[in-house]
Amino acid sequence: MSQPRIVIVGGGFGGLAAAKALKKTPAEVFLFDRTNHHLFQPLLYQVATAVLSPGQIATPIRSILRNHKNTTAVLCEVTGVDKDRKCVIVNNGDQTNVPFAYDYLILATGASHSYFGHNEFAQYAPGLKSLADAEAARNKILQAFELAEAEEDPSRHRDLLTFIMIGAGPTGVEMAGALAIFVRTTLKSDFRRIDPASARIVLVDMAPRVLPPFSEDLSAAAKRRLEKLGVEVRLGHSVDQIDADGIVVAGERIKSKTVIWTAGVAPSPAGKWLNVETDRAGRVRIQKDLTVSGHPEISVVGDTAALEQDGKPLPGVAQVAMQQGRYAGKLIHSRITGNKPPKPFRYFDKGSMAVVGKGFAVLQSYKARVSGFGAWLTWAVVHLQFLATSSLRVAVFFQWVWTYFTNQRGSRLIVNHHESQPAKAVEESSSKPAVA
Repeated sequence: MSQPRIVIVGGGFGGLAAAKALKKTPAEVFLFDRTNHHLFQPLLYQVATAVLSPGQIATPIRSILRNHKNTTAVLCEVTGVDKDRKCVIVNNGDQTNVPFAYDYLILATGASHSYFGHNEFAQYAPGLKSLADAEAARNKILQAFELAEAEEDPSRHRDLLTFIMIGAGPTGVEMAGALAIFVRTTLKSDFRRIDPASARIVLVDMAPRVLPPFSEDLSAAAKRRLEKLGVEVRLGHSVDQIDADGIVVAGERIKSKTVIWTAGVAPSPAGKWLNVETDRAGRVRIQKDLTVSGHPEISVVGDTAALEQDGKPLPGVAQVAMQQGRYAGKLIHSRITGNKPPKPFRYFDKGSMAVVGKGFAVLQSYKARVSGFGAWLTWAVVHLQFLATSSLRVAVFFQWVWTYFTNQRGSRLIVNHHESQPAKAVEESSSKPAVA
C-alpha cells in the first residue's frame, strides 16, 4: 500500500514548521516554493541597509531538510488548487498547469505588498518582502549617495538624499532607524563633496502613532528615539500621490528619488484558488483546527489564514505562522498514524519587539513594557535563536558585534542583476565598422 502524499505550498515560517513536524510521519512530503531558500524576513531591512549580506538571512530549503528522508523540496510555482480532484496546479520550468495530486494539503503561501487600492504606487515605492526587494533597496540607497557625490548642482543634493518610508509599523520603524545610523556613522567619512549626515529621512503613516500594535508608552519611546536619530516622523495623514519625483502628503510635496513601501500587506490568492469564504482582506477563514470548512484534508496557516482568538484576529507575524505550521503538521501526523488529534489550535503570544537604531529596542510581552538597551539585547538573542542554522547564527552574531563597535557594514555593494554594461559595450562596438 502506497504512503499518503502531503503537499506543503510555501517554504516560509509556516511551511517549514509544518515540514519539520512531519519528519517522522509515514508519508511522502513535498514542499513547493518559488525560491530555493527559506528567508528570515524580520532581518530584510538589515540587508537593505547593508548590515548583513543576503546569504546571512537565507538558507537553502534542501539544506534545512536534508535529514528529512520523507521530504522532497521542489522549486516551482503553484497557481491553483482543484479541491474536487485533490491536486495543486503547478508551473515547473517549461511545464505549465501540471496537476500534482495530494492526500493532505497545507497552504502556507504568505503575503505580498498591499497598496490599498493604489497599485500605481508600486513602480515608485517598492516594498520589502524578498531578498530581491532588499537588494534593490540597498542598491537604490547607495546609488543615491553616489549620484549626489557626482552631481555638480548642489541644489539637487537635497532631493537625491531624501529617503521616505511609507508605513510606521515595525518594518518602517526598523528601516528608518537603521538608515539613520547608516548615514550618520558608516558613510560619514566616505564622501568628499557631500555630507551623508545631511540626508533627510522621512517616516510617513496615516496612523496617529508609530508601532500601533504596541502600547502607547512604547510607541512614544520609539518615536522619541527616531527623532533623536534625525528621522522626520509624519503621522496622521495618508499619502495622496507617489511618482518619480517623490510623494504628496497632506497637500505637501516632498521631493525624493528613494521611496520605500513599508505599509500594508495582502494575502496570497489562496482564497481564490480554494473558492471558499474569506475575510475582507482575502484571507481564508479557517476552523479551530486550521482546516477549511468541508475539506478536513486542507489546512491553511500564517498570513493566508484568518482566525480569531478571544474575539481578536491573530496578527500576521512569524510566531503565528510557526505555531500554526507546527500544529497543522501534528494534526496530519495524528490522522495518518491513528493517534489522538491535538486540541483546537491556540496561539501562545510570546510578545512583540522592534529595534529602533543601534542599541535601542522596544519589547512588549504580557504586562512587561521595556525599552532601551536591555530590550535591544533581548531582541538580538531572540532573532539569533530563530535563524535557520547554527552557521547563520554565528555569522550574524559576529557581524553584529563588528558593526556595533566599528560602524562598518557587511555588504555595501551596488549589484546590477539586470544589465551587464561591459558585455553591452562589446556588443555595440562589434556592430560598428572598424576605423582605418
